[in-house]
Amino acid sequence: MSVLPAAVRPQLAAPRTLARCRELVGPALTEAVGRLHPWVAEMAAYSFGWCEVGGAPASAPGGKGVRQALAVLGAEAAGADGRAGVPAAVAVELVHAFSLLHDDIMDGDATRRRRPAVWKAYGTGPAVLAGDALFALAVDTLAAAPGGPGAVRLLSGALADLVRGQADDLLFTTRPGTGPERVTPQEYRAMAEGKTGALLGCAAALGAALGGAPEAAVGALDRAGRHLGVAFQLVDDVLGIWGDPAVTGKPAGGDLREGKKTFPVLVALGSPDARGLPALLGVPGREAEAAALVEQAGGRTAALTEARAHTAAARSALARAPLAAGAVSELDGLLDLLLDRER
Repeated sequence: MSVLPAAVRPQLAAPRTLARCRELVGPALTEAVGRLHPWVAEMAAYSFGWCEVGGAPASAPGGKGVRQALAVLGAEAAGADGRAGVPAAVAVELVHAFSLLHDDIMDGDATRRRRPAVWKAYGTGPAVLAGDALFALAVDTLAAAPGGPGAVRLLSGALADLVRGQADDLLFTTRPGTGPERVTPQEYRAMAEGKTGALLGCAAALGAALGGAPEAAVGALDRAGRHLGVAFQLVDDVLGIWGDPAVTGKPAGGDLREGKKTFPVLVALGSPDARGLPALLGVPGREAEAAALVEQAGGRTAALTEARAHTAAARSALARAPLAAGAVSELDGLLDLLLDRER
């Protein structure tokens, strides 16, 4: 299920950008993971899709490499060689992997990219340890780079925002769907910016900072990445309800069955057209009915409209900053690719 019309689907440039940046960053990322304790390194490699449990080589699906691409493009946007952004790319990729390991434990998600999550494959304690090791390795990698102390401060600020966003996301599950204590769409936007946008913004900003960009350019890239993160999360919410399980690797309507307060659901809960929705959320077997009510109440349309608005805001931030045109063009392509996706 593509969430944008065919007329605005991205061309092949964005996938090529991601592949180019992965090729640039890959050796440094592999070298960094290799510095860990062998058992911890195996768990990290498993999380990246590089090996099976026990260490046998594998080529399991990994992530798209969006964050590392943002770091490389951030350096290039500053007019530097993309290699200047490689330490930032490695650091944010390690932090992202750390956050996924811990997220899966907190959310009780047993699978990740169609394989058992690290905590299911190795145990909860070992997975926590691997996540901690990845975080420490990220800080060490960044601190060793030229301009490392300032870069570490940027990363620590983004991590504080990520933790706040994750805390809000967990607390949302304890709040009612209706009434004065319900989660509002405004609160959701703030949560998404922290949980998802902070690290995306940090990736681009870190690359620019290591590339010698002025403060205004670093700030613009951070703002663009944060808007991108909110848009990315909104599309994720749409896919979590209406995505094709054969493509997403997740059960149809899984977010509804788990009763998650995603943006489409929050919009629908505030509409008189979805009065029966609270009784359906979290009830196995009623996902199709709940999805129909959410769509009828405008939740799907509102989420996609909001995603487009944040994409436009990201483009506006990039357009106003003193950045290299070629890198901005590639960043622009990534915006479309991440919105027009099926998983």
